[in-house]
Amino acid sequence: MTPNEWQTISFTVRMALIAMVLVMPPCLVVAWALARFRWPGKSFVETLVALPLVMPPVAVGLILLKIFSRRNPLGAYLESIGLGVIFTWRAVVLALAVMAMPMVIRTARVAFESVDPRLEQIARTLGAGEWRVFWRVTFPLALPGLAAAALLGFARALGEFGATMLVAGNIPGKTATISLGIWSAIQEGDGGDAAALRLLVASVLLAFIATWASEHFLAYSRRR
Repeated sequence: MTPNEWQTISFTVRMALIAMVLVMPPCLVVAWALARFRWPGKSFVETLVALPLVMPPVAVGLILLKIFSRRNPLGAYLESIGLGVIFTWRAVVLALAVMAMPMVIRTARVAFESVDPRLEQIARTLGAGEWRVFWRVTFPLALPGLAAAALLGFARALGEFGATMLVAGNIPGKTATISLGIWSAIQEGDGGDAAALRLLVASVLLAFIATWASEHFLAYSRRR
């Protein structure tokens, strides 16, 4: 591995971790609401959550590009306060988070649904309020599945390409992720094959570890 390749790998892992830290709280709220309640517009939210799974990643990237562009009021405002998104590391985090959200929400929803509602009802009959029931009963019992959701989201973020390319660009040392690094190396022709292969091995290893750990947590959750 060259220093630049290590930098690319380290950068990708950091961005994926930041994306997961930012995305987990809202994802858990949405997953819990979908798993436990009936409310108007629920089917619309379910469809909206699933969209990034079925849309081309470049289409998702184009939407993000339009929303956070300097020509858009939101993008212009963020730029004015020094928090510009497009073609920065923030754009990388944004793209990874958006593309990982569907997998996180769907897996977390299954984790919440696996908790026996009777246990929650028993806690309520003993005088516990809804938040106390959530933190003392629902969350601890769902935790292995939620850990699996975070790991699967992390694995998905590591491999993101299309949305990241569009909204963050492929700037070496600034926004280049493993996937973009592989693409760049391939574009170089024969001279970049070795670099592409090294980054590919790193990508496979990281994805394998994250997926293996998520399967471990899911298996533990099913045994409980």
